[in-house]
Amino acid sequence: MIRIRAARLPRGDDTGAALILVVGVGMILAMLMSMLVVVSVNGMRQARTDADWNAALAAAYAGIDEYQSRLAVDTTYYRFGNSAAPFSSGSSVVLPTSPVNPAFGVGTAGSWATVSDSDARAQYRYEVDNSKYSTSGRIRLRATGRVGQATRTIVADLKQQGFIDFLYFSDYEVQDPAVVGVPDASCYTDSAKTVMKYSYEGRPMGTTCNEIAFGETDTQGGPVHTNDTLRACGSTFTGPVTSADTRSPFYVRRDSNGTLCTAPTFALAGYPAHTGNMPMPATNAELKKETRSDLTATDVPRPGCLYTGPTQITFLADGTMNVKSPFTKKTRIGNAAATTGSTPAACGSITALTSVNGATIAVPENNVIYVQNVPSISTDVNYTAAGTWPKNFTCTTNSGWKLESGTVKSGYPQTTPSTSTTEKPPTTTTYGCRAGDVFVKGSFAGAATVAAENFIFVVGNLKYVDDQRDILGLVGNNAVWVWNPANAAGNLIDTSQNRRIDAAILSVAHTFQVQNYAVGSSRGQLTVNGAIAQKYRGVVRRGSAGFAKDYNYDTRFKYMAPPKFLNPTTTTYGVTTWVETSAAFSADGAAR
Repeated sequence: MIRIRAARLPRGDDTGAALILVVGVGMILAMLMSMLVVVSVNGMRQARTDADWNAALAAAYAGIDEYQSRLAVDTTYYRFGNSAAPFSSGSSVVLPTSPVNPAFGVGTAGSWATVSDSDARAQYRYEVDNSKYSTSGRIRLRATGRVGQATRTIVADLKQQGFIDFLYFSDYEVQDPAVVGVPDASCYTDSAKTVMKYSYEGRPMGTTCNEIAFGETDTQGGPVHTNDTLRACGSTFTGPVTSADTRSPFYVRRDSNGTLCTAPTFALAGYPAHTGNMPMPATNAELKKETRSDLTATDVPRPGCLYTGPTQITFLADGTMNVKSPFTKKTRIGNAAATTGSTPAACGSITALTSVNGATIAVPENNVIYVQNVPSISTDVNYTAAGTWPKNFTCTTNSGWKLESGTVKSGYPQTTPSTSTTEKPPTTTTYGCRAGDVFVKGSFAGAATVAAENFIFVVGNLKYVDDQRDILGLVGNNAVWVWNPANAAGNLIDTSQNRRIDAAILSVAHTFQVQNYAVGSSRGQLTVNGAIAQKYRGVVRRGSAGFAKDYNYDTRFKYMAPPKFLNPTTTTYGVTTWVETSAAFSADGAAR
């Protein structure tokens, strides 16, 4: 029997190698697991850090939004801030007392406001720079958001949304009743004929209420808004067009007679569109306050100049202006009742202002020039008794005035030795002897707003010397007129071609209109570089007479305004620019 034995393998020196290999692999796996845990933990920390970093920026934006909401409730909230904040240096700000605002905190002990619905993880602070508000209407806000250990900061420029956001703005798309006469009672919401209906409130269409339409030669080169219903026939609108009319298509393809006409052209898709009503202020009296010397630096940091009665202003290219204002006695007032006043040299000496040659002074930089009616209250420092006239001044029986001595002559209506060149006033009350009218023209250099308690007459070209630096506002409580004189025979005195106005124009209670727009032949183009806002539409052309429109929007008005220019009675603040900067505060609140 043959037996087969299994052969034994010889034993060598690597007997424990397998065990060592197993142990080594285990150690490597353990190290890998440890590294994986570390990487995972660090990744989680980095993810949280990244999330906090992104959330901090969102918290800063939330601060901007929250500040805007406060301004929407109280448009004077720009006065508040923390004077200890570095960003507010040079600004006139105070902390609000009721209610307090935790977002105005500074330093490590200062407070932060909490972002809603963030479980108190996201917070913000903001600082206010209002140093430019009185001149350009601009507020700068620096907001810092904090989440965990991350902080981020943005700086935003805010401006009130107002009339100068539009090349053309109107409250009503009808002619001014003060110019054409009060129309039928059906045009009004009340039997006393005090409040005009908007078209979408059932106002009769066509000539009954003196409606006006944009014509085929009209091109609007900028944003347009009306609180009424827009009428357009073959017109061209190159910018956004909005209306308070809620009925699509938000305009009417009808002429002034109510007749169907050629469709207008709207260059931008999505327009016309509906937006809310922007109510006009009742008067421009708020601007007169800017000439008071008794108010705090927060309200009126630098008073402007006040003139009384008919006033002529000719702007000169060197940044000066010549002012003739025969009724003026004080150029600033010291209280609301105007029982005290002063005569600063910056507004011109009274002797020069009341002379036939006038006072030549520097344009009040970043300020207001206000022309008021001659006061009827005897305690007013600018009072002149009825029937009493200044030196060299003559009242021509409610139809005009003269200021003249020898060969130096001023006044309206324009008078000359010849009847062909002597102006006939459009109405007996056009040039009131005691009215707060201002007559302006010239080459404007500077930044100012000219306001009148009554009319503004643009009596010649009014041009910027530098269209990037210079900025002008014209705010008439009543109409703003483009002077276009005619004589007693019904012929135009001035037949020169074209007129140019560089300004933001606002007629608070009436209209922007050309005088004698239906007289004579074409005067060429009326060029307005700026913005036009008015309560009622004004006519600048009829048939071949008057001016064709050449209106161009001053895009600077998107982020700045003429000094202290009026805004709607209710408005919001919009962000014009914003940029992220280095964080202003660390997570512990310390300034960086």
